[in-house]
Amino acid sequence: MEFRLLGSFEAGPAGEPVVVGRRQERLLLAILLLEAGHAVAIDRLADLLWDGEPPPSARGTLHTYVGRLRTALAPYGAGIVTRGSGYAVEGAEVDAARFTDLARAAAATSDLAERVRLGGAALALWRGPLLADLAGESLRRRLGGPLTDLRLATAEAYARVLLDMGHHERVALDLAALAGAHPTREGLVAHVMTALYRAARQADALALYDLARKALATGSGVEPGVELETVHQRILAGDPRLERPAAPVYAVRVRDLWLPWSVGGHPALELCNTYAGWGGERQPGAEWLRGYPTLAVWAGHQDLLDDATVTQLVEAARRDPLGAAVVLDETRELRARLYACLTRPEDAKAFAAVVPYVEAAAAVSVFRRAPDGLGRWRPAPSAGLRAPLHAAARSAGELLADRRRLTVCACSSPTCGWLFVDHSGRRRWCSTATCGDHPK
Repeated sequence: MEFRLLGSFEAGPAGEPVVVGRRQERLLLAILLLEAGHAVAIDRLADLLWDGEPPPSARGTLHTYVGRLRTALAPYGAGIVTRGSGYAVEGAEVDAARFTDLARAAAATSDLAERVRLGGAALALWRGPLLADLAGESLRRRLGGPLTDLRLATAEAYARVLLDMGHHERVALDLAALAGAHPTREGLVAHVMTALYRAARQADALALYDLARKALATGSGVEPGVELETVHQRILAGDPRLERPAAPVYAVRVRDLWLPWSVGGHPALELCNTYAGWGGERQPGAEWLRGYPTLAVWAGHQDLLDDATVTQLVEAARRDPLGAAVVLDETRELRARLYACLTRPEDAKAFAAVVPYVEAAAAVSVFRRAPDGLGRWRPAPSAGLRAPLHAAARSAGELLADRRRLTVCACSSPTCGWLFVDHSGRRRWCSTATCGDHPK
């Protein structure tokens, strides 16, 4: 059975809420759910349920509440079991546990695009304050302190990466309210102020700073720290260092997105080269395909898709972000398998790993006349969001059927590894010596 605690208490599938017990009984259930299956002692339950002042009849009342909850939950496959001197919930899926898993996964990955995806999914689970309709502020601090800390840390890291990618609008839209609700979280406030300033909302950025300064003075008797004060002074001075991040090395701006220079000599090689630093440690910032819109724009830039299709795909991805994320992941998987195939031409298994992508692309390809009068293979409209993946796979198949495949070389720099065509057989380095820590 599903339970949602990150906001008002809800039980049952989304859109089909189930009424579970009275208010105090729901609070008891929520306390147990926050422990993720671990038993909670009766004395602790009584202390929390009555916020430090349990009545003499607390134990008997708890037993009554548990009995009612067991009856209410039984039809849905969830239950409350007795463990030692306490109780635990079984058969429950809880948004708080899902949030924790996503937030920790976001913190653990070095892939910036994945960090944004996981962090954004984690933060999206919050619909308001923890148990907004059941717990007061004092009890909420006791129950959800670690969850709140993890939420703010995730939001801060999420904002930092988005700002580095140039997506200040998303930071301002997604996190301004959270920063305002937690004005003493200086790192988050500083990031949101920067985003607001870049979005031409200087007055809002300064208002957020005033809110943080007053909260710090009232709560701790301190002034803003160096990071927050520096952002404040730069906003007042109109400092250009607060503007968009500097352009990455070896990049070109297309549709307001950064793409790597085309240096491989074939679209299939350029797909491989959208991950800088194949030859060394995969450092944060090395990923160029940070989101589905970048993938679609990249495919258009490589003439694998026409401009109208790219525009349609970017809009479709906005409407179906989960579907777009799946396609992006599959494209990255194709990229890794293609890279292995091209750098190990004698490896039949590496070749075979690319074949299903090529065959799937061929099954949905159509031959059309382009504006220049030449014919081109394109994914059929039925490909939908998978069009960039199929376009890249078809290009890979064409390269693997071309003798140029035998002249593909990888840059031998330990921090590069980009692929390029070398007819001479003498070159060891790509034309840019791009390393994994260049893109930001």
